[in-house]
Amino acid sequence: MPAPLHTTGKASFDNIYDRPDPREYYARMSELDYRIPELAKPFFQQQIREYRARARVDSPTVLDIGCSYGVNAALLRLDTTISDLADHYRVGADADHAALIARDRGLVAARDQFTGVRFIGMDAARPALAYAREAGFLHDTVHADLEAGDPTDAQRRTLAAADIVISTGCIGYVTEKTVKRVALAHPRRRPWMAHFVLRMFSFEPIAAELAALGYHTERAPGVFEQRRFASDSERTQVLNTLAANGIDTEGQESTGWLLANLYISRPLQNHADPEDPH
Repeated sequence: MPAPLHTTGKASFDNIYDRPDPREYYARMSELDYRIPELAKPFFQQQIREYRARARVDSPTVLDIGCSYGVNAALLRLDTTISDLADHYRVGADADHAALIARDRGLVAARDQFTGVRFIGMDAARPALAYAREAGFLHDTVHADLEAGDPTDAQRRTLAAADIVISTGCIGYVTEKTVKRVALAHPRRRPWMAHFVLRMFSFEPIAAELAALGYHTERAPGVFEQRRFASDSERTQVLNTLAANGIDTEGQESTGWLLANLYISRPLQNHADPEDPH
């Protein structure tokens, strides 16, 4: 049975974010050739390198909005792929929860490529967050829906530690409300941001809110494959949405992929043009 459609028009995978571990998540994402975190990885690595050099901060903190099971942190820290993680959890298909956690903590201890970087994850899915924290992919988590209201004092303190904010698919589910609340978590300092945004969603409202806070936003060259369409109904809905927004899909989404743009937003005093890291 194909996944039901979310109100955004995308397929909804809410049921796999509420599992106590990511086995079903990675199995399903692998089936759909989910690859945006892999394509995003070199750009996020670049942001970390540049932030360290320009801000002279050896141990920056990265906040991933819509992190689910700590996917971006896992790919960055383990220098791995979605396919490899799907295989990793497939091998552990019969393991109990404690054994999965032990395997993942062992992986992080042995292979962490970013020992000097702290990773914070924010998501509305509590089970996914809990697993990512327990497995060691994330150093801290924020379980919050900032579309609905301001963060609590404790959540704000955690969010305020962010030096770099990233996302690979949450824009559309979250809007300028969430991004603005994250940007304002620290009373004086504004984090750098790098958001991969599906072409069916406009980044303009977020860019406008950030501009009012002293940010400059630029779109990086190129488009990035997120995943294959999960069903014919999703494909039809997304293509219709793009057409209604005046976006040409020929040779793009018409080939069967959800495609995203990368937007880099930095406070003006720290502005640098986005560059392709390859």
